[in-house]
Amino acid sequence: MEPTVRDVPEADRFEIRDGERVLGVAAYERRGDTVVFTHTEVDPDAGRSGLGGTLVRAALDDVRARGGSVVPRCPFVRGWIDRHPEYADLVVTTDR
Repeated sequence: MEPTVRDVPEADRFEIRDGERVLGVAAYERRGDTVVFTHTEVDPDAGRSGLGGTLVRAALDDVRARGGSVVPRCPFVRGWIDRHPEYADLVVTTDR
């Protein structure tokens, strides 16, 4: 089964899952249309590489689709955006 990513707003995070198993999370705080990413974590025992990138890409695509912006306080999210400049337009310097 291919992992899926979904927004879980009641938990303030995006999750990457394999069926019912949570493989990783990208925690956030919403400030209007701005999503402040605070922490990203992937299960080291998941046995798959690239899950963090898949999670972040899907989360950012979701923010873009909603017309939002991001503040990447999480070092992983910030580094991922630095390596994928096509997402730099989502970044704002302050979280309103």
